[in-house]
Amino acid sequence: MTKREYKFILGARVKNEGSEIAEIIEGREWANGDMVEYLKPDGSRLIIEYTESRAKKDEFNRTRGIRKLEKQINKGKLTKSNLNNRGYNKYLRLDGDLTISIDYQKYDNDRKWDGIKGYITNTDLPSDLVVTRYRDLWQIERAFRISKTDLQIRPVYHRRKDRIESHICISFMAYLMYKELERLLRGSNLKTTVEKAIEQVNKIYEIIIPGDDGSHSTFRPHNNPIQQKIIEIISSS
Repeated sequence: MTKREYKFILGARVKNEGSEIAEIIEGREWANGDMVEYLKPDGSRLIIEYTESRAKKDEFNRTRGIRKLEKQINKGKLTKSNLNNRGYNKYLRLDGDLTISIDYQKYDNDRKWDGIKGYITNTDLPSDLVVTRYRDLWQIERAFRISKTDLQIRPVYHRRKDRIESHICISFMAYLMYKELERLLRGSNLKTTVEKAIEQVNKIYEIIIPGDDGSHSTFRPHNNPIQQKIIEIISSS
């Protein structure tokens, strides 16, 4: 990405950033919302953030992981094959040739990382805005999920370039309409989801009545209150 001069915001593995970063974290009294910025040798910025909510979550997860290890040790379910860095197995150690135990010192040392989250970016955005933009990542992930499920973008059974591009263009427009409907519903007093709104709209239909002279007339049954409200919301936009 750097060679192509793309701008990026990535989650950082702060523990792997070296001893200098570890010293910064260990030597600071962190308060909720604190941020520290560090300029990396490649010119990118490492932003370290501390939040109390993450600290509580990290401590809860570590404690739960240790309790599971203790139960497994008491039941004799752990062997040398479990001595690895996968998950909370990193707290296991071998005493002698056969005995598996927990390294509680290592467990306690990890407490200093509770609440710490890192971000790497080559943008010029302020630190707080970098964090905000990264937290918007769930919307991008949700967009992919909606595209593959609700809008059924995949699979693509096309080989020609123009047909593939047309398929993607139609899929993008469908997603754009989906998000616009979501926005309109959010700003209205109709408490329903996009999925349920689409389901209601799909039930609106017209009856075509052919005439003897070759002409035809149309008849639309009355809409239910929800359908009528959806039509009004879209029409007023």
